[in-house]
Amino acid sequence: MTYDEFIFSIEHADTIPDKLDVHLQALWYDAKGDWQTAHNLIDHLEDRTSAHVHAYLHRVEGDLWNARYWYNRAQQPEYKGDLKDEWEQLVKMLL
Repeated sequence: MTYDEFIFSIEHADTIPDKLDVHLQALWYDAKGDWQTAHNLIDHLEDRTSAHVHAYLHRVEGDLWNARYWYNRAQQPEYKGDLKDEWEQLVKMLL
């Protein structure tokens, strides 16, 4: 799937596309405004990529302390830019 196809699915589909990994699923639900589903998909996973997405989701929530914890677990620097930019970078990295 390309980035443009991913965006199209967010803008025009009511159901999540098949064959997205859990990280992209979480970012898809986040873009659809369903933070809780996005968080539920990620919060129990232990790998670094999940921790990175988890950190982003806590930034969305406004819980910066928790976001910093998850950036540390992901071994990633804390993102200081716009949430939209971070979301786009994560999606492009994962596609």
